[in-house]
Amino acid sequence: MRAIEFHEYGGPEVLRPVEATAPRPGPGQVAIDVAWAGVNFADVKARTEGYRVDRLPYRPGLEVSGRVRSVGEGVDGVEVGREVAALVGRGGYAEVVLARADAVFPLPGGLDARTAATLPTVLPTAHALIHEVGRLRKGESVLVHGAAGGVGTAVGQLARAAGAGAVYGVASTGAKAAYALEYGYDEVFRPDAFVEDVRRATGGRGVDLVLDPVGGETLRRGLGALAPFGRLVSFGNAGGGAPWQVGPPELYGQGHSVAGFSVLTLAQTAPAAARALTERALRAVSEGAVNLPVTAEFPLADAAEAHRLLGGRSSTGKLLLRVGD
Repeated sequence: MRAIEFHEYGGPEVLRPVEATAPRPGPGQVAIDVAWAGVNFADVKARTEGYRVDRLPYRPGLEVSGRVRSVGEGVDGVEVGREVAALVGRGGYAEVVLARADAVFPLPGGLDARTAATLPTVLPTAHALIHEVGRLRKGESVLVHGAAGGVGTAVGQLARAAGAGAVYGVASTGAKAAYALEYGYDEVFRPDAFVEDVRRATGGRGVDLVLDPVGGETLRRGLGALAPFGRLVSFGNAGGGAPWQVGPPELYGQGHSVAGFSVLTLAQTAPAAARALTERALRAVSEGAVNLPVTAEFPLADAAEAHRLLGGRSSTGKLLLRVGD
């Protein structure tokens, strides 16, 4: 089978096609003939700085869609030939992948495999940010960094469906801001002045919830955009900034709280909770509350081009690799 790996860290050019033996499922595993593989910023960080890489060579790819090829011992309820989406965690850039049975999801009626490949990481992350971790209540306001990205596109729609009073975004270019406005956002601000813009838009009060995948100084500044008893949720460090600390002096005076979320950590440490979260999130798609657009697709062999586009910070929405027929 064909696959994409990197044997050293570096630019997109280190991604190389390889021929490998198709894996066979062990106990509790499912083998999937991949049709589409999602491309995520975590893949870029893995290639450039070893994010969640335990050893080289490494095959990136967190999520796929396709058909069940075979199942391992002890797997029930997953039929060979069934169209599915799966969170695989690693190795998705390949024609055949293995996934834990509890991370494999039959496609709801009316959902095609191409769209399904956008779901396993983005949708449960967005759902958790709005509901389980962010605890957004009807009428509250939210500010979302990376509003034009895959998670940002889903979050804007989920926040609107949850009855948010106002949905604000942050995007780095005018084109990205225009894109985000199509997916639930009331206003989209630029990164250099988002705190001041939030205060202006809210009459000085601030927002109830800030969602941040950027990290570093951007995350720290987000505290300044919060209303009393507001919540700040970190779900990435895309900016590569150094860690910082916050404590009681910055929090208790205004009743602020800070939390974090990673769907990969949830899947590894609490798979039953991750499955329940994903099932709740998939219902939002089947009910029409969320549309996840694919804005670019590439053949598997052109994975490096997908990484160049995503790493260049000019992309919007979701990027996919076309793997199978």
